[in-house]
Amino acid sequence: MTVTRFAPSPTGNLHIGNIRTATLSWMCARHAGGRFVLRIDDTDRERSEERYVESIRADLDWLGLTPDAAVRQSERFALYEARFEELRAAGRVYPAYETAQELDLKRKVQLGRGLPPIYDRAALALTETDRAQLEADGARPHWRFKLDPSAVEWDDLIRGHQHFDAATMSDPVIRRADGSWLYMLPSVIDDIDLAITHVVRGEDHVSNTALQIQMFAALGAPVPLFAHAALLTGAEGKLSKRLGSLGAEHFRAEGIEPQAIVSLLARIGTSDPVEPFAEPGPLVAAFDFSRFGRAPARFDEGELAQLNARIVHQLDYDAVADRLPAAIDRAGWEAIRPNLSTVAVADDWWRVVEGPIEATAEADDRDFLAAAHRVAGAMAWDDDPWHALTAALKEETGRKGKPLFLPLRRALTGRDHGPDMAALLPLIGRERALERLTA
Repeated sequence: MTVTRFAPSPTGNLHIGNIRTATLSWMCARHAGGRFVLRIDDTDRERSEERYVESIRADLDWLGLTPDAAVRQSERFALYEARFEELRAAGRVYPAYETAQELDLKRKVQLGRGLPPIYDRAALALTETDRAQLEADGARPHWRFKLDPSAVEWDDLIRGHQHFDAATMSDPVIRRADGSWLYMLPSVIDDIDLAITHVVRGEDHVSNTALQIQMFAALGAPVPLFAHAALLTGAEGKLSKRLGSLGAEHFRAEGIEPQAIVSLLARIGTSDPVEPFAEPGPLVAAFDFSRFGRAPARFDEGELAQLNARIVHQLDYDAVADRLPAAIDRAGWEAIRPNLSTVAVADDWWRVVEGPIEATAEADDRDFLAAAHRVAGAMAWDDDPWHALTAALKEETGRKGKPLFLPLRRALTGRDHGPDMAALLPLIGRERALERLTA
C-alpha cells in the first residue's frame, strides 16, 4: 500500500510551501488508494506550541486534506532511543565534543585553504581516556552519524536520477549535547516504523535525502521513493519572502475557497493546465509525479483569485448556505452566483435585491422609464417578468439592445453590470421594482 506523510513542525502556522507539500502528499496517497499520515515534528520542545498543532490540523481539515492517521514525535522518544542504540552498537554513530565556535573555526581554516568545509572526523581519533577527560572537564558530546564514503544514488520521481558522493559530505549531527534530537534520524526511524513508501518534500532537502538514504541502509530498512518538488516562486518570477507568510488564515480572510488552493497547488509546476475543480476527484485521478518539472513553480495570487471565482461559480447552495445572509435562498444564490468573486460578496449583491439602492437615469431615459413603470404595473409577474417587460417596451418604444436594457438595469439595480436580470427581477419583486422605476 502507498503510504505518504506530511511532517510539519508546530513552531508556526502552515505557509503556502507547506500546504503544497501536504497537497502533493495527499494526492499521491489518494491516487494510489493509499494512506496519508500526519506526523507532528515536535521534538523541539522549546519552540513547539500546542496552538500550532491545533492550527495545522484545522488547516488540513479546511483544505480537505484530512489525514488517515496522526502521530507526534514527542511521544516516540523510546523508539528513537532504541534505534539509536542499535546504530551505536554497530559503530554508525559516534560522540563528538567540539563546540560551535571550534567547528566554525575549522570551517574557516578549510575554506582559507581552498578545501570544502567538511567535518574532519577528529572525534573518531579520541581514545576512551580522551573522552573520559573531556567529560570530566564538563564537556558533553553531540552525536554524529558516520557516513559510508561511497556514492549515494536514487531515481527521484520528479528530478530523475540523483548522485551524491558521501565522501564530500560531513557526518551529520543527529543529536545535541543535551540529548535532544535533530530532524534527520528521527524522521528516518518514523518513516520505517510507519511504513512510509513515498516521501514528498521540497528540492531544498535533496542533500538531506542523500544522508538519510544511508540511515535507512544502516537500520536495515528499504528506502522509500522520493519526490523533490521545485520550490515556489512569486509572481515576479523569483523567490519571494512573502510566500513564507501566506497561510490558510490569510487565504480565508481573502475569501479564497480551499478548493481553489488545492486546484492551483496540484497543477502549478506541471505540464497540465490549472483548472477549477470544486471536487478533487479529477485532480486525484490525473495525479502523476512525471508531469512535474524541475523549473521553479510560479505561485500567483492573481491567478488564485481568478481560479477562486470560477470555483465559486460552481458551488451549490447547500455548500455555502451557512455563509450567506439568511434571506438568500437557493434561487437567490443561483441568481447572484455568476457575478461573485468570493462567497462573501454575496452580501453586497443581496443589498441590490433588498435595497435601498441609488438608482441612476439619464435625462433622455426618463420618459422611457415612465413607460416601463406603467407597463410593469399592468403586467402579470407570475412567470418571467423581465422578458415580458422588455418585450413590451421594445414593441412600444422601438428600443432594443443596450438602449433598452441598460436604463432598466441602472434604475432597478443602481449598477451598469451584474447578475442576469431575468433571474434578479423576480427576487427584487414587483413593489420594489415599481418604486425604483418611479424614483
